[in-house]
Formats: sequence, C-alpha cells, structure tokens
Amino acid sequence: MKIRTDQLKQQLEKTLSPVYLISGDEPLQVMEAGDQVRAKARELGYTERTVMDVDKDFDWATLTAESNSLSLFAEQRILELRIPTGKPGKPGGAALAEYAARLPQDTILIISAGKLDKTATNTKWYKSLDSAGVTLQCWPIDSVALPKWIENRCIMKGMQPEKEAVRILVERVEGNMLAAAQEIEKLCLLAGSARLTAEQVTAAVADSSRFNIYDLTDAALAGDISRTSHIINGLQAEGVEVVLALWAVSREIRTLLSAAESSQSSADTALAKAGVWNNRLPLMKKALSRHNKNTLQQLLSRCANTDRVIKGLEAGKAWDELYQLCLFLAGFKLPSLVKG
Repeated sequence: MKIRTDQLKQQLEKTLSPVYLISGDEPLQVMEAGDQVRAKARELGYTERTVMDVDKDFDWATLTAESNSLSLFAEQRILELRIPTGKPGKPGGAALAEYAARLPQDTILIISAGKLDKTATNTKWYKSLDSAGVTLQCWPIDSVALPKWIENRCIMKGMQPEKEAVRILVERVEGNMLAAAQEIEKLCLLAGSARLTAEQVTAAVADSSRFNIYDLTDAALAGDISRTSHIINGLQAEGVEVVLALWAVSREIRTLLSAAESSQSSADTALAKAGVWNNRLPLMKKALSRHNKNTLQQLLSRCANTDRVIKGLEAGKAWDELYQLCLFLAGFKLPSLVKG
C-alpha cells in the first residue's frame, strides 16, 4: 500500500504492517519515518532488533536465514534492511519477493533505501512488498512548503519563531534538511521557549543550504530574482560544473522558444506540444508571460556566448555570464531584453 509521509502517523495508529519500505534521497525524512515505525513497534512489544546493511558483498541468504530463525530474546522482533543505492540487484530482488510471499510471524521488516526510480517501482520485488505492507517515498520539501515545515518544527520544539527568523532559516538551510533539523535543535538550546528572533538566527546559523541545477531553473522560471541569485552563489560555492548549469538553463529556454514560436492558440497547448509535463506548466507559463520570441532568442544567443566563455573562446567569467543569463530569464530588465 502506497502512502505519503504525512499519512504514516495515521496508518501506524490503525495497524502495524509486517513490511515498511521507506525510500528517498532526503536522509532526514527517511530516518524519521523509520523512527516512527520503530517507536510504534517497540510500543507493541517488538524489542529485538537486527540490522543488515546491504553493500556489493552482502549475502542475501542472510535475510532468508534471519526470517526463518527463532527469536532468542523476545517473541516479537524487528528486521532492518538498509539499501543505500535502492538497487538490491537480481539476487536481492528474488530474496525480497520471497520474503513478501512468506511473511514470518511476529516480525516487522523495515527497509530504508535511496530514491527509487520508475524502473524499480515496476519490479516484482517492489510490487510484492507493496502488496505485503506499506511503501513510502520521501520527496524533498520544496521552497514553497519549507517555511511552514521550519515554522512547525520550531513550534514543536517550544519556540515562537518570528516570520523574519523563519525566512532567514529557509535561506540558510534550503536543500539540506539534516542541517535544518540540527540548526533548529541548536536554536532550541539557545532560545528555549522564548521568541526566536531574526537576530538570533543570523548570529547562530551558518549557511548550509544545498541546491542543484534544477532548483536554479525553477527559481529563474518562477521569476524569483532573489532566490535565483542565492542559488547561483550556492552552486558556485559547492563546485558544481558551470557547464551543467548552463545545459539545464538553455534547455528550458529552448523549450520556451519552441512554445513561443508555436501556432497553437493557448500557452497550455503550445507547451504540451513542446514536451512540457503537466506539473511544470505553471512555471513555464509564468516565464512565457515575461518573454516572447524576441527576448527568448536573445537569451538563447546569450547561452551560446556563455558556452564560448566556458570553453575559453571568449573573454569573461563563466559564472558571471550564467548569473546574468539567469537573472534575465527571471525577469531582470535590460535595454537589450525589452519585450516587444
């Protein structure tokens, strides 16, 4: 049974399933979801725990042996399987499918795994586990939901955060939820149950935000100039290859230009024809409202110029060129990019 992370608490209150497969590339959410399951299991008397870490040398017969063995210390036990790559391989897939087909009594299996792609979720082992118990994919918390998440977490710790304090926290920990949780714990020690101010956050919290190239394109398409600038600085500081960031930005510009040149009457139809997925339509439409064929062609020319700078064929600093390109895409106006 597939559920969302926000449904886990309710599911556990109803029943404890024999299998939980918790996956995702956000370590904090995967860890905390596992903690919820373990806490419920302990509450119901599952006190013995065996942890198995899966690497390239892992013997999958171990899982079968553990599932068939009798508990030495308790009647109820927890088996934990950690698969960082999310890829058990052929022997692992067979062992997991077999486990799901012959569930041992008085045993809870908790599997934590890296992000599972569509290929993995279509495998026999995944479908077997989904039928036998609960599957839960943890998705990263986006920039829209993050402020509320941080505010709620502060309140849970007994703090009363000011809006500006939340804003600064979001800016400094976005994309790094483990750091977010750790910084909130630290602020709790400093502020206690007092009001959490922007000054306290500024003084105590280092910038540990992490971004990827797709965060950059989303911010620029959304027209968020401040966030676009912050992400560019973050990517450069993390040592991301500028050519990868340029590839992502130029791809979106080409798609927008294709839609702008389309003879279709509606933006939705033109963008769909250009291959834009439904969940990205609002972002792309927002960008199209700021640009037309003329400005998008100019942006594409700037992509080519930035590429030449990266290759050393023209003078300039690659990150500075990309910075300007992204700000123009986000809506920063210059005389050479007047919409008309």
